[in-house]
Amino acid sequence: MKLNRLFMLAAFLPAIHSSVLLPSGFSQDDTDKDRRMRWFRDAKFGLFIHWGVYAIPAGEWKGKIYPGASEWIMYRAEIPTKDYSPLARQFNPVSFDADSWVRLAKEAGMKYVVITSKHHDGFAMYHSRASKYNIVDATPFKRDPMKELAEACKKYGLKFCFYYSQTQDWYEPNGVGNYWEFDGESPKNFQEYFDEKVKPQVREILTNYGPIGLIWFDTPRNMTAAQSKELADLVHQLQPDCLVDGRIGNEMGDYKTKGDNRLPSGATEMDWETPATMNTSWGFKKSDENWKSTKQLIRALVEVASKGGNYLLNVGPTAEATIPMPSTERLKQVGEWLRIHGESIYGTRMSPWTIPPEWGMITTKPGRVYLHVFDWPKSGKLELHGLRSRVARATLLGTRTAVRFRQEHHEALGLALVSIDVPPTPPDTNVSVISLELEGTPDVSNRIQQGQSGTITLFGIVADLHKSPGSRIRKDDTGIREWVGKDDWLSWEFAAAKPGKFKVSLGTYEVSTGSGRTRKNIYEAGHQFALSLGGQELRCAVDSSQRRVEKPSPYFTDFVNEVGEVTIPAPGVYSLQLKPENLVSTQGIGCVLRWIRLQPVK
Repeated sequence: MKLNRLFMLAAFLPAIHSSVLLPSGFSQDDTDKDRRMRWFRDAKFGLFIHWGVYAIPAGEWKGKIYPGASEWIMYRAEIPTKDYSPLARQFNPVSFDADSWVRLAKEAGMKYVVITSKHHDGFAMYHSRASKYNIVDATPFKRDPMKELAEACKKYGLKFCFYYSQTQDWYEPNGVGNYWEFDGESPKNFQEYFDEKVKPQVREILTNYGPIGLIWFDTPRNMTAAQSKELADLVHQLQPDCLVDGRIGNEMGDYKTKGDNRLPSGATEMDWETPATMNTSWGFKKSDENWKSTKQLIRALVEVASKGGNYLLNVGPTAEATIPMPSTERLKQVGEWLRIHGESIYGTRMSPWTIPPEWGMITTKPGRVYLHVFDWPKSGKLELHGLRSRVARATLLGTRTAVRFRQEHHEALGLALVSIDVPPTPPDTNVSVISLELEGTPDVSNRIQQGQSGTITLFGIVADLHKSPGSRIRKDDTGIREWVGKDDWLSWEFAAAKPGKFKVSLGTYEVSTGSGRTRKNIYEAGHQFALSLGGQELRCAVDSSQRRVEKPSPYFTDFVNEVGEVTIPAPGVYSLQLKPENLVSTQGIGCVLRWIRLQPVK
């Protein structure tokens, strides 16, 4: 292979690992942290269960179907407690079978189960002495399903875990959230509620159900740092090995919890988890038929694992304790894929490639790299750029068929390529996996360059920030945030291997602000930029004319603006700069940038 051909095929992405900041409250210096976190890091895949009396109305109240998740029906419909609490008298799921639920999780390849012990409606799904508003004392069912689930998890070898809503409680005058009856946005005595219900109930679920893998707190809202710490300390006092999720608030968790159905743009150097739905609602909603496909779910699991996280996938059982058939079918299909490809998920760590390749995702184990191919190449060759380690063997996972490969290196230019011969059709229609056995640990270059298709994507999370004094501009795990200063600008250096004419587009997105009734998505448009590349300059306006929902999240919208065309005349290293000429920040948000993309003009 000639050098210029190699140069055309290499594609690298710049490392941002050094710029990823850990939340100050996450005790990464804890010498015991690795031991406590090991099961979580290896598990990768868990089952979330949202089950409560809200499964009776199932998203509908007095003939009206309310938008959003069904477990929020009391809030959305502003149902008084005197009208909502009698639902408990109707709740009698006599067909509940803990064994079948946990067996399904096992068949799906899940390693832990998280279930709602108390959601925002204040109803405890276990036998609570701290509140009579619970499944044993307030329903005709009279059984404690949590005890049965704990036993089933022990039987099948899964970690048993609890969800607990620690601030929102629409049943209690001093809980957060019920503004239609109480002063729910800022209750007069939240501390009293915290002391008399939250702490006693957390103590109950950590003392009556055996070893608990983790407590999944939610919506910290108005919790002070002292309250978050007190709650975390209580958990670790009662069960030292029990993990605490990030939504305990004030950065006091053992790991970070991403937004619902949200994924970062690249690998994240901290322990994290993303909760996700199969359709739109978390609790059972009879009108919600917006099901993700099995392929989408498998690919989301792969993406989460490749970026260093865990995937907590939800089911919402009916009031009769039946897991909907679409959920059951999808879980079994995911399990079938994992039975063949599980070694590429369980026990793996995040990809050393900061940004995934355009054809899929990558996971790693010591001495091994797994290539998860979403877009199977029609050319019969899959190109992996940036791997400098020597490859000893390449096989198709599942069939264990060895495949031919070729490695090329040019150390002077810092280029490396593994070209893999693949069959004309993918072995698996969801995700095919190629295993690379290495001689040593992965040695990877993350320099930005073109992908196999010739497209160059410049993600905000890998941009160089040029900040003015007092600047607010920053990166999060999705892109550039709080770009409100006209003297702040961005640049990217990249190697263009395949010259030609390129169509330039710019991706921005909306963000969420506030909480409770004040929570809303905001997108500020009207920004104007000058984009320069190799002596060429384009001017672009950012508006909201081109919208698309960002898969797999249904909650936020991305916006794509076409900028124009540029020419890259020859292979080489180039710098692209993006400088604002006008920024709109009337709501304090400014420009929120995800990426700039250069696509070959055909």
